[in-house]
Amino acid sequence: MNRDDIIRMAHDAGMTPISHVSTADVICSQESLERFANLVAAAEREACARVCDKLVTHTQALGDNDAMLAALSCAIAIRERKDKND
Repeated sequence: MNRDDIIRMAHDAGMTPISHVSTADVICSQESLERFANLVAAAEREACARVCDKLVTHTQALGDNDAMLAALSCAIAIRERKDKND
């Protein structure tokens, strides 16, 4: 996740820059802050699940079915791990 991703998520969550000169300071409601936190958490979960997806592909190519199933199970579990507010 980079700076542009964070700024996009803040905008998507409804946060508004205080000044058009700088996006360093924002005004937001508690609901916007919660939406932002949920977006960040979801993005991080997906990044972690993609690491597991790569392990699925790698272990499958090696013919290690046990490791492949473990990595697949981890990817699924990570994606299912959602906050009730997501």
